[in-house]
Amino acid sequence: MILRFILASACLAAQDARDLFQKQCSVCHGDGHGTERGPNLANNRKVRAASNPELLAIIRDGVPSRGMPAFALPPTDLDTLTKLVRSLSAPAADSAVTGDIAKGKAHFDRACAGCHMVFGKGGLNGPDLSNVGREMTIEELTEAVQKPAARIKTGYQMATVRLKNGQSVRGFVRNQSRYNIQLQDSAGRFHLLNREETTQVSLDATTTMPAPSGDTADVIAYLAKLSGASTGLVKESGPSFARIANPPAGDWATYHGPITGNRHSALTEINPSNVSKLVLKWVFPINHNVLEVTPLVVDGVMYVSGPNQVFAIDGRSGRTIWHYQRARSPEAKGDPAKGTNRGVAILGDQVFLVTDNARLLSIHRASGQLLWGRRITEGVTDSRNLGNTAAPLVVNDLVVAGVSGGDLGARGFLDAYKASTGERVWRFWTVPAPGEKLSETWRGTALAQFGGGGATWMTGTFDPPTQTVYWGTGNPYPSMNGDERLGDNLYSDSVIALDAATGKLKWYYQFTPHDLYDWDAGQTPLLVDRKYKGRDRKLLIQANRNGFLYVFDRTNGELLLADKFVDKLTWAKGIGKDGRPIVIPGLEPIHSGTKVCPNVLGATNWPSMAHNPDTNLFYLMTREACGIYVKPPS
Repeated sequence: MILRFILASACLAAQDARDLFQKQCSVCHGDGHGTERGPNLANNRKVRAASNPELLAIIRDGVPSRGMPAFALPPTDLDTLTKLVRSLSAPAADSAVTGDIAKGKAHFDRACAGCHMVFGKGGLNGPDLSNVGREMTIEELTEAVQKPAARIKTGYQMATVRLKNGQSVRGFVRNQSRYNIQLQDSAGRFHLLNREETTQVSLDATTTMPAPSGDTADVIAYLAKLSGASTGLVKESGPSFARIANPPAGDWATYHGPITGNRHSALTEINPSNVSKLVLKWVFPINHNVLEVTPLVVDGVMYVSGPNQVFAIDGRSGRTIWHYQRARSPEAKGDPAKGTNRGVAILGDQVFLVTDNARLLSIHRASGQLLWGRRITEGVTDSRNLGNTAAPLVVNDLVVAGVSGGDLGARGFLDAYKASTGERVWRFWTVPAPGEKLSETWRGTALAQFGGGGATWMTGTFDPPTQTVYWGTGNPYPSMNGDERLGDNLYSDSVIALDAATGKLKWYYQFTPHDLYDWDAGQTPLLVDRKYKGRDRKLLIQANRNGFLYVFDRTNGELLLADKFVDKLTWAKGIGKDGRPIVIPGLEPIHSGTKVCPNVLGATNWPSMAHNPDTNLFYLMTREACGIYVKPPS
């Protein structure tokens, strides 16, 4: 009796939902499959990708620019319509299946995994299916399995290209135009060809996927439950770490180019005699108003990031090979909320991206498919202001990623993750928690109330011979009022030298103790081997935002040189023998304002310095500017 009542209630609710849809929506959307007045809502990928709150907001507020009116309905009716619209495009993962999932997986592993990848395992000769249960409906999935010829997915049409040198290349057409073609072969290698290099392009008329044999219900049941990326070991046919640490000419394999940070290219084709002849070859639009990215280039493929997205681009033609994107995060604050993203890292068959809301993502180098994702803020008590803007750094088999948010009040740290699985290996906190060692350098309530700051918002460098990671840390918070953070405020405004395997501190140097001017130390810790005062030294050089250029012995942190590199510098007379600045008294920010040089943007900022080892010259963006520093209320 109870079961009958439940079933009867469910049927009535479903009928009520259909009646409501008929009354409110059918004039434009018909039975849900659309009319000339409104789009099809069934098997609609945009509908499927939207969250329930997003769908409800569209129904409630309408889309005036497209002629859809708002619907001032009671909350229960809005919820009912939202659920009905959702059901019209329900992904396979949310639908009932009749097959045996375990048998389907066994069949897939035996017959399909040679071409298709799932969770980082399998082949590259077909689309990655890790999230196919969320990307397709049961109907679409059934058609794809039972009638593969009807669904040749974009980027997976096979072609044979004959070259003028007599050779031929066979692979998937990732993109093509009248002027060029981008192929990916079965090993995952890209072939970026101009049309003048080819004599013939033969496109396969049908898919390479064989027609199914026997009952497909089990396979469909297994595929329907594939709903997201998961940890999986990834074979490495892409660049090894040895190659990244010693890149061939033409590669730009880390954010700084060389992993030591000198941003120097050994290529000589462009020189003073011909630089005036450079002309624009292509333009690639990215949907963002400001870009601060440094693209990576490996084997002619350029990896360019924007806010929460990565493009793999043919570097010669500017045509897209693949594009990964996820939605912007409404909870992001500060620079991440603006969409600032400065680049990616690459290792083997993985491209690593940090998102605006502090996620580290692994994306397959050849397919653009998400392999795994990790929440960097895991284990952080208060992560409200934390985000990411910097490119990660690969270090051996690890991916090192920092955080932004120090200007909003957040406790900074640096993390290292195992590249193959995303497992966190170590974490280094840049400022202490209340009561911990070094909290005596933070006398007051700033640590407990605001977290301290010390963000790791720029990309560091790595020294393979000494296995040391060098990273700059951000300013303390509150930035221009130090009343509740008396002391030096370690390790804010510092360079830290960490053991690559463990994250243990080797040494540190603080550039601006008890900073009152927002002069963080995120600038590049550039590594150079050269003679210094007659001795072969391993040096670390940093031009700091506070206006001084510093030279260290990077093996032990010994300060060898500190001198100003701008003329307008009024806050300190110099750097003393003890390594501390000789501060000029009376220049602290006050409520009515204090003029100090350099200004809040610093004598330099995030644009990196560079070093040419052939000429031994350094290149640095500098700013001669003063500013009025106003002390905010406590």
